[in-house]
Order: sequence, then C-alpha cells, then structure tokens
Amino acid sequence: MMSMMQSVFSDTAWSVWEPLIEEVRPKGKTPSKNLRRTISAIFWRHQNGAKWRALPSEFGPWWIAAQLFIRWSKLGVWQRLFEKVKDRDQDLGMVFLDGTTIRAHHKAAGAAKKGGTENAERIVRLSAAHVEDLAPRSA
Repeated sequence: MMSMMQSVFSDTAWSVWEPLIEEVRPKGKTPSKNLRRTISAIFWRHQNGAKWRALPSEFGPWWIAAQLFIRWSKLGVWQRLFEKVKDRDQDLGMVFLDGTTIRAHHKAAGAAKKGGTENAERIVRLSAAHVEDLAPRSA
C-alpha cells in the first residue's frame, strides 16, 4: 500500500527534488529527517486545495507545515526553488504563461493579504502539479 507521502513524492521524484530543496532551504529550522514529510504535506495541501487543519495525520502536525510554508514564503525560498526547478525543466517555467491552470479562490478579487504568501502559494501549487515531471522516466 502506498503511503500518503509517496502519493505526493515517489521515491524517484524525491531523489530529484531533495537536493534542489537542500540547496535553497535555510538550515537549522527543519530537521532533515522530517523534511520529506513536511514538504509532502505542503504540496499535498496545495494539490488538494485543503485547509491546513485538514492535513492527514500521516504528515505530522498541520501547524508545522503551515509555519514552514509561511516562513519560507517570507524568506523567498519557494521562489528560489522554482528558479532551480525551472532551470532543470524548461517546460515548468512555461506553466506560468497558461492562466487556465490556476483556479482562483472566491476571495481572489480582493486586495493582497498581509504576509506576502500569494506568490508562494501559486509557485507551490504549480510545482506540486509537476512533481513527477522532474523524475527521470524509465524506458
């Protein structure tokens, strides 16, 4: 049976994403042993449009993923990760040109929220949709 984390990142996909994440992440705050679980939680949440509190318990406490997402948004980590991924997969950079892939929330018509996570939300949602694209394909 496939675990929830493996449904987000296969072992092959994680082997590609982990070094990219390690290059851009701030050191010290998130232990490496929990990194896959936490990143999987963040990507799962953005793939499914769920609220943070709706994260399955397999991903650990919801607030850890939420805190990491917000902290990394403010530090520009998601933008740096996107730049790394885009350099590896030129097609992923083109995703931003197609507005039909972005579902707008009903509150999207208002002014920007405090905290500056809007751009990071979009980057993570689009990156999550293309997790397997970076993994090498077996023949």
